[in-house]
Amino acid sequence: MSSNLTSATQSVTSATSSDRLPWAGLLALAMAGFICILTETLPAGLLPQIGEGLGVSEAFAGQLVTLYALGSLLAAIPLTTATRGWRRRPLLLLCIIGFLVFNSATALSSNYTLTLVARFLAGVSAGVLWGMTAGYARRMVPDALKGRAMAVAMVGAPLALALGVPAGTFLGALVGWRSVFVIMSLLTVLLVAWVVWKMPDYPGQAVAKRLPLKEVFILQGMRPVLIVVLAWVLSHNILYTYIAPYLAQVRLAQRIDLMLLIFGITSVVGIWIIGLLIDRMQRYLVLISLAAFASASLLLGIGSSQPIVVYLVIAIWGLTFGGAATLLQTAIAEAAGESADVAQSMLVTVWNLAIGGGGLIGAVLLETLGVRSFPWSLFILLLLALLVVWRAKEHGFPSKKR
Repeated sequence: MSSNLTSATQSVTSATSSDRLPWAGLLALAMAGFICILTETLPAGLLPQIGEGLGVSEAFAGQLVTLYALGSLLAAIPLTTATRGWRRRPLLLLCIIGFLVFNSATALSSNYTLTLVARFLAGVSAGVLWGMTAGYARRMVPDALKGRAMAVAMVGAPLALALGVPAGTFLGALVGWRSVFVIMSLLTVLLVAWVVWKMPDYPGQAVAKRLPLKEVFILQGMRPVLIVVLAWVLSHNILYTYIAPYLAQVRLAQRIDLMLLIFGITSVVGIWIIGLLIDRMQRYLVLISLAAFASASLLLGIGSSQPIVVYLVIAIWGLTFGGAATLLQTAIAEAAGESADVAQSMLVTVWNLAIGGGGLIGAVLLETLGVRSFPWSLFILLLLALLVVWRAKEHGFPSKKR
């Protein structure tokens, strides 16, 4: 009797614990994402100070952002593929220590070329980190909690955009841009200790289970997800990169800080909503997010002369894009199965291509058709993404969970 009672108690305890998220590990991944995004985007808010400190123009200082993105773009697939047999925690620590070393080098360097090299290598660390984060988070939890775990692990990115970048820009003006990079390095030291203390470790992928890159790419569901990543992130970045000239055209240039704050706050709300619902209705969340963003783009094209319309569109934009990374990374992880890390590296590569493409296409639209062409361009891209998701109900964005 007592043994039966003990067994029952252990079963209940085990079931209860399996329903709980491993918050310490997931928040460590979120903090790594926070530092990663902050490292990437912070120079954009400090270009005058950085240019003055390195003795170059603002245009040359802007290449600190370009080199970081280039590092991520070039490193994600080859390095994730090369390290997929490594144990997960040592690889995560290596990426985080990369941020520590290269952000410290950026803070201390007075040489422009050396700073560019440090930024490129920081981008390499980011490419590997983003390639492994989703798979790491999903391995910590049972199937029923994988989507929610992803949402927690991804929350660092919108928080960095909503809070970290404005705070870093303010601190840069107050204490100097080098001090901000020193602060990031100190945060990274704390994160290293956190990972060593609390992060579970997992083995890498067995040799027998490692598919060649081509075979991962042609897995059913992979290509629809990557097409949606390209269209969705491209549409986002056309507007995000050129939000200042767009707001100036619609006579809201003085409200750019408020607009970005609204976008950041609604992004955090969006990822919270996705985290609550993703394990039950992933496909519908993708469809709803894309349809709402497309409708908001249409509304912006028709009614941009009304400030209240612009505020509403910014809020819908943030709400629908906040959870995009979680939705898309979950979709590609499920499509790739045991090759999830390599699949994630492909997503990271396409994501970075879309960021660069958004800047390039936005510039062409700006110079040829003007900013009022942005909403219609977004609408066409989002309509394409919606069509791909709608058709991919068997693989990629399945109507039934695998």
